Amino acid sequence: MAATSSFEAASPEPFGSEVPFAEPPDLQGQYSPYYGEQHRRWRRRCRDFVERELLPFVDDWDEAQELPVKDLRQRAYAAGIYGATWPEEFGGTPPDGSVGNWCGSWEATKTDPFFDMIMWDELARCGSGGVLASVFVPTNIGLPPILVYGSSQLKDKIARACITGEKSCCLCVTEPGGGSDVAAVKTTAVRNGDFYTVNGAKKWITGGMNADFFTVLCRTSTTETGAGGSLSMLVLEKGMPGITVKRMKTQGWWASNTTYIEFDNVQVPAANLIGQEGEGFKYTMVNFNHERFVLTVQMLRFSRACLEDAVTFSRRRKTFGKRLIDHQVIRHKVADMANGIEGTHRALENYAYQVKCGRPDQQLGGYMAMVKVGGSRLMELCAREASQIFGGQSFTRGGAGGRVERIYREVRVMAIGGGSEEVMLNLAMSQAKL
Repeated sequence: MAATSSFEAASPEPFGSEVPFAEPPDLQGQYSPYYGEQHRRWRRRCRDFVERELLPFVDDWDEAQELPVKDLRQRAYAAGIYGATWPEEFGGTPPDGSVGNWCGSWEATKTDPFFDMIMWDELARCGSGGVLASVFVPTNIGLPPILVYGSSQLKDKIARACITGEKSCCLCVTEPGGGSDVAAVKTTAVRNGDFYTVNGAKKWITGGMNADFFTVLCRTSTTETGAGGSLSMLVLEKGMPGITVKRMKTQGWWASNTTYIEFDNVQVPAANLIGQEGEGFKYTMVNFNHERFVLTVQMLRFSRACLEDAVTFSRRRKTFGKRLIDHQVIRHKVADMANGIEGTHRALENYAYQVKCGRPDQQLGGYMAMVKVGGSRLMELCAREASQIFGGQSFTRGGAGGRVERIYREVRVMAIGGGSEEVMLNLAMSQAKL
């Protein structure tokens, strides 16, 4: 007689939008092995914050290209959101059931990657990458190298202030002449006794205008050769003479405070060195996995937003005697969007599961790079097809097509930032050892 299983999965209750594919599968009735009641409670808390503190104001912030950054950080911290992915010893507020000992870049967060995925998915419901880039992203990518590799002195000086939202820390890697070629960094840090003298420039820095600390990748020796062999990380601080910040005008992310930063003979205490000299390239590469994960989660939700708005509009819009959604060509557009959304979602869950099971970060870099490319191409497809469905309404800002119009403007930064599609595909194939 065949054995029978006694396992009975709880029936998942629908949550959020009723538009098909506008929410993750587990919110629309599908079973999942990854989420339990603690995850669902966490999602409800994140959604409540976005509904109250972001959605009513995001259009005005984007048009004004300004928002109350510090106030929002502190509101998010009070709501248990801003500090959710950080250690309690430094003021972190991890959700119930989320704490664990993860590897690589996740070592800094100590948070179950599925809780992290839920948080960024919900934050992205605001439909503005610029708002997220200004408020939530800078410390999220600037602080991990300090927590994982920094001295106790650096952690005590920086971590709590940034985790509680009192201050902010941005990551400074990209340069005017380097782009995604991290090993080509030219900013220098020359040791003179107890200080480094830093000279150079960083470009397209997320959150630099409001940063109190700058996690800077620089070249500490001009005599060594080889990929990253002479690169190190230093923490520079707001107010140090010789630091100049200038806001950049951007195609999308209008509220992001994207920054050009110059360093002119900045004197930095040697105690501000993160980890060891010459290890900066490694620290940067490990940090990139989590950054790319966060970006892809956002791109997935932006894609869902495009689909949701397009379907909602096409259900009420009538052309040639029937609803727009009843035209086969429109249904095929939605099907293409949905197909990509489902695939990217499963790929992200697989990455999160690998992290949770302890697979080394170095072995996941190529996979995460491919997932990011899939995410940016998906976002571009969904923004384009949703715009076609809206027609002229997605060409003008505001109104029914306003969210799609804004997301379309943000496609390029997501396809380039954190590693361009071309560099990501090369990385993935190099790691695959073709």
